[in-house]
Amino acid sequence: MSKPYSEACERNKEPILGILRDWLLQPGIVLEIGSGTGQHAVHFASNLPHLTWTSTDRDENLDGIQQWFTEAALPNLRGPLQLDVRQEVWPVREALYAFSANTAHIMSWSEVEAMFAGVSVALEQGGCFCLYGPFNRNGEFTSDSNRAFDESLRSRSPDMGIRDDQALKTLAERCELTFAADYSLPARNRMLVWKKG
Repeated sequence: MSKPYSEACERNKEPILGILRDWLLQPGIVLEIGSGTGQHAVHFASNLPHLTWTSTDRDENLDGIQQWFTEAALPNLRGPLQLDVRQEVWPVREALYAFSANTAHIMSWSEVEAMFAGVSVALEQGGCFCLYGPFNRNGEFTSDSNRAFDESLRSRSPDMGIRDDQALKTLAERCELTFAADYSLPARNRMLVWKKG
C-alpha cells in the first residue's frame, strides 16, 4: 500500500510553516486536528523541533498517516491518535497549541462547533489555535473559484461548505478564544489565529 499523498499539502506547507514560526514559539505540545495524509505533520515537526507535534484524525486515515510517520522517524512526532471532534473525551487533554488545515469546510457546522469547544478545553492559557483553509469574508465569497468550490462541497453533502470568518469569530468568542490574526495565503486560503486567555 503506497503512502497517501496530497499535492495541495506540498504546495501550502511552506507558506503555512512561515506563519506557524511566528506563533508556535515556546516548546510545547501541538494538537493537530485532522492530519489527513500526515504530510503536514512530518514537515512541521521536522522544521519545528522544539515542539511535540501530536497528530489526530478519524480512524480511516490513521494507517496512511502512520506510513509517513514510520518513514520520517522523528523524535518529536506523536500519534496518529484517533479523534472524532464530537467525542466527549479527546485523546490529547492538554496542549499549548492547536492546528487544523482544510477541515472546517468538510465538517458539518455542529462538528465545527465541537472542534472549537474541544480546542478551548485542551488549550493551556496563553496558547493559540491556528486554523487554515478557505473562508468567506463578512458573508461573501472571496473569489469565483471559492464559490465554485463551495458548490461542489454542498453537492457532496449539504452539511459541508466554506465557513464565514465572522461566524467562526462569534463561535470562538463563545468558547473563550480571542481572535488574534488573519493571514492571506496562496490559492485564496487564509490562516485565522485565536488565543486563549
